[in-house]
Amino acid sequence: MKNCRLIIIFLFIGSLFSACNDDLDLSPLDTISDEIFWKVEEDFEKAATQFYHSLGNHGGGTLDRNSDTYVGNFTDQVSGGTYIEPQEDATWNNSYALIRATNRLLENYEIATEIQSDIAKYAAVARFFRARAYFALVSKFGDVPLVQSVLDIDSEELYAPRTPRVDVVAFVFDDLDWAAANLPNERDIADIDKGKISKGAALALKSRIALFEGTWAKYHGTGNADAYLTTCIEASQAVIDLGEYALYTHPDGVTKSYYNLFIEGGTGSSENILVRKYSNELNITHGTTRSVDAHNASPTKVLADMYLCADGLPIDKSSLFQGYDLIDSEFIDRDPRMTQSIMIPGSTVIYSGYERVYTVVIGGGTNGPTKSGYLPFKFQSDTEDAGILGRSYYDYIEIRLGEVYLNLAEALFEKNDAITDGELDNTINKLRERAGMPDLTNAFVTANGLDMKQEIRRERTIELAAEGFRFNDLRRWKEAENALPKSLLGVKFEGTQWPTFPPSDQIVVGVDIQVDEDGHVIADDAVNRQFEQKHYLFPLPLNQLQLNENLEQNPGWN
Repeated sequence: MKNCRLIIIFLFIGSLFSACNDDLDLSPLDTISDEIFWKVEEDFEKAATQFYHSLGNHGGGTLDRNSDTYVGNFTDQVSGGTYIEPQEDATWNNSYALIRATNRLLENYEIATEIQSDIAKYAAVARFFRARAYFALVSKFGDVPLVQSVLDIDSEELYAPRTPRVDVVAFVFDDLDWAAANLPNERDIADIDKGKISKGAALALKSRIALFEGTWAKYHGTGNADAYLTTCIEASQAVIDLGEYALYTHPDGVTKSYYNLFIEGGTGSSENILVRKYSNELNITHGTTRSVDAHNASPTKVLADMYLCADGLPIDKSSLFQGYDLIDSEFIDRDPRMTQSIMIPGSTVIYSGYERVYTVVIGGGTNGPTKSGYLPFKFQSDTEDAGILGRSYYDYIEIRLGEVYLNLAEALFEKNDAITDGELDNTINKLRERAGMPDLTNAFVTANGLDMKQEIRRERTIELAAEGFRFNDLRRWKEAENALPKSLLGVKFEGTQWPTFPPSDQIVVGVDIQVDEDGHVIADDAVNRQFEQKHYLFPLPLNQLQLNENLEQNPGWN
């Protein structure tokens, strides 16, 4: 009797499924399928919005500790040349995941013919992020597989060889040109939507990529440098000609403008071309000020010595340079950006009424050590939320007009091996004017035995300090082999005021710190650092080589 009841129940359930089979929705419940998505404009907007999560997070002022201008608490594997072939690589995985997502939107854009005019701006956003992802891959690995469609598990493209770098970059430029033609101008983006990709952002990214590829080709001898440099010049000038961006200036002038650009004062400024948005009201914050305060990356002597004296001359040529004997002597009569990037020891910062005097602890301390003796200051806010609670909410600047000026100046010089005073006035001297520094001119360079190329590079390094450009700059200039396998030095300790300056008066040379023959702190010894030719390109992850036998490893790697 029991078995009969079970059979009846199963037959009844079967009849229900049979009766309603035509109406049963078999779509997966945990994902949105293409069959029910991509129908209206809002679907494309939602998909495009997800791409913004790939924008850079705040690096806490640590973005250059893989170079020679900042040093972390430990030897950096990249700048120290100690990394090995990884099993997996985050840049590879994240970039191709983003490329797949953008390809998916673009394929569905092509199908949605009835609403294409309404959704072109979202396709442009997808092309922007696809271009950005491919540049991350090319700049790190060189040749990489070029994937232009959504692949399945049996797609032949999964086993394709690496596409030549020049072809990938050409594809990237096509994406950015299409994006620029279909994105809104910054002035047409509503206040509530600020932070979204604009025409200017696409052109500025093209400027960045073209400069990288042009100088890489020139100094590594790999391609048509002039063509790339011309592209950089044209894209940079196109950004400027939009007339939508202007350098940020603070009401208090040169003593505040540069510093405030990178904290709350610069949020929403007309200099910003692309930012990652944060909000205290929405509880979207970051810990950058706390990270800077903890000295997770400290400036080095390389950066400190780069700042010109107030007369526009380097420290080895200027009578204004006061030397290193006192804790603040090297900061006197220098480019104002120096003290807006590096804090003078003994300085006082007030967090909404809470006063703190900054001393220096080299190699240890409750607030985190500074390996070099130099205190980072750029990105450090003085709000109570940032300083006391560790909650910063100013935006992360992904691209700004200052970089575009620097790109243009460098590309002009690298293409022509010369730059006119008028071109300097329209680029670098705008940054110098904001900083309160004298103009750079050809006559000044000649009269003082300077090198214009090095002065342009100097300006780039100090203006973009701690913004994550230095390591790639050294690579594209083919200077990493000269700059990175050296000891990273800090303040001059022996023979100066430092040994009597609390709490440094408790530090014992040879025990707590090491110094070089001139008495400068050795923040990271040369014995820990190397840079070989193979390090100019990173190794492909081993799991990709195992999955695709048609991929070849970069030269010098196993």
